[in-house]
Amino acid sequence: MENGAIRMEKKPESCLHSVEAALDIVVGKWKPIILLHLLHKGTLRFGELKRRIPNITQKMLTAQLRELEEQDIVERKVYPVVPPKVEYSVTEYGRSLQNILEPMHVWGVAHLERMNRKKMEASKEEIS
Repeated sequence: MENGAIRMEKKPESCLHSVEAALDIVVGKWKPIILLHLLHKGTLRFGELKRRIPNITQKMLTAQLRELEEQDIVERKVYPVVPPKVEYSVTEYGRSLQNILEPMHVWGVAHLERMNRKKMEASKEEIS
């Protein structure tokens, strides 16, 4: 890899469909957060997920979980009790996303630190 370029076996145009498919799963405000909670904590009930992600609406959480379920990333298990008990967990297939989410986390930490340094340097220049 020269100049930080990513080496692809195919031309970028031929990779668009597969990259878009991956982005559908991991991009967005809520899906990665939902996945990180499920990967870290294991099986969670809907209410537990909602408490862990307080800024998400119930409607949005339901929609995001359904999309992840349709893509075989999350499994939904309904228990025949009253009131209904529903649990969510990451499928074995969905666990492969951990290999994507962990480097995103590492990069995100480094990026936030960089932006904080840049902001501090700008503040110092304003004071001078």
